[in-house]
This record gives sequence, C-alpha cells and structure tokens, in this order.
Amino acid sequence: MKPRSKTILTCAVTGGAPPPKHCKGFPITPKEIAQSAIESAKAGAAIVHLHVRDPESGQASMEPELYREVVDRIRNSTTDVVLNLTTSAGAYYTASEPTANFEGQGTFKTPAIRMRHIEENRPEICTLDCGSLSLGNDVVMVNAVSHLIHMAEFAKELQIKLELEVFDTGNLRFAKALLADGIIMGQPFFQICLGIPWGIEQTPESMMFMKDQLPKDAHWASFGIESGEFPMLAQAALLGGHVRVGLEDNI
Repeated sequence: MKPRSKTILTCAVTGGAPPPKHCKGFPITPKEIAQSAIESAKAGAAIVHLHVRDPESGQASMEPELYREVVDRIRNSTTDVVLNLTTSAGAYYTASEPTANFEGQGTFKTPAIRMRHIEENRPEICTLDCGSLSLGNDVVMVNAVSHLIHMAEFAKELQIKLELEVFDTGNLRFAKALLADGIIMGQPFFQICLGIPWGIEQTPESMMFMKDQLPKDAHWASFGIESGEFPMLAQAALLGGHVRVGLEDNI
C-alpha cells in the first residue's frame, strides 16, 4: 500500500436519492449545488463529488446542461477544487410486486449516455460503480460487466481518473480484474463504500478486510452512512486511507 502523505477529504455534496423533506437547505438547483461545493472546498475539501437534480422536482437527473452549469459555476469561482462526477445514474431498476413478472420502473441507459457529461465537462475524476447491488427492498443498481468495461475504457481514453467504487468483495474482485487487464489508468483509486444495503457492513473489520485486498500501489478512501459516517471516517484515517463526508452519506 502506498504510504500516505496527506489525508484527502472528499465532500459528496448531494447524492441521487429522493431529497429529504426534513433537511432544510439541501442543495437542489445547479446554483445551490455549486455553492455548496465551493463552500465545502473553502472548509477544507480537496475533492467534491457531484450529482445533479431536476430543479423543479428535486429528483436525480442526468441532464448534461445541469452538470455544465454546476461545473462552470465552480470553475468560474476562485476555488481550486478537484471535480469528481458520478456515472451511477442510468443503472437503477425499481421492482414491481414479487408475484409479478419482470416489470417495474428503470432508468437503464447506455454507457455513452452515462458518460456524456463526463466527455463534455472533463472532470479530473469520475466514478465507476464496480458491480450490481440490491439497494434496500425494491431498488437494484444494475451494471453489466460489458458496460462497465466500456465506461472504464472511455475514461482512460479521455484521461480521466476513475474512482473505483466497491460496495462488496465481488466488486473489488472485478476492479482488480480491470487493473490486471490494463484498463485502469495510472495508480488505482478505490472508494470503499460501507453500510449501503445490501453491501458490506460498516464495521472496522469490514474496512480492514477490504483494505487488505487492495493492490499494493493503490490509493484508497472509505466512508460510512448515517450514524456510521463519522466512526468510519475516523477508522479510515487511522488505517492510512482518505475520507469522505457530505449529504449524500448522512443528512
């Protein structure tokens, strides 16, 4: 594992889940998201992890013009912060009743659409969710291997660093396979995502296990969610990793 010189703080300004009604000031519009990112950077964040939302409904969006406005506002500010844009949108399926056939609502999009805002805005970092996962009772994050490989190859072509988001041990195995195949550019950067239903638990033991499976030259960070956010932040720092905070993880 590469020795740590500094602890990098990422702020996940706003995620893609439905906006919480009880959380006043939750950033929704491009202006609000950009302002929150700028404020986070001024408070010490080196990286801001960004999703966008429909300004009217507050729901997650993939619209390129919304990303463009957020990115432009941040870049036109006096803040020198690294931009990390999500590519997770376009991979979600909401199941119907258990007695029904394969029916339900989905937002499945091609890799080209999921990477469209990455190509247009050229952030320093973009995420790659390294597998599929059941999120709670009815929502499934669905990522076909061929799609993920295409997205990783496209990021390499654009010379954009991938944040390899791993939610469980199988995700980590897949990410290491990408490395073995030469698809990942430069030293890998892993984000160990803990406590998300139904991935690996947010415990010190889980974090240590995942960390110990990483390639020796890897950079890594980790986070927990809800009440586990700050205990996991402290654990990551103690183990020599980097950390993530923000309203995507804990409101």
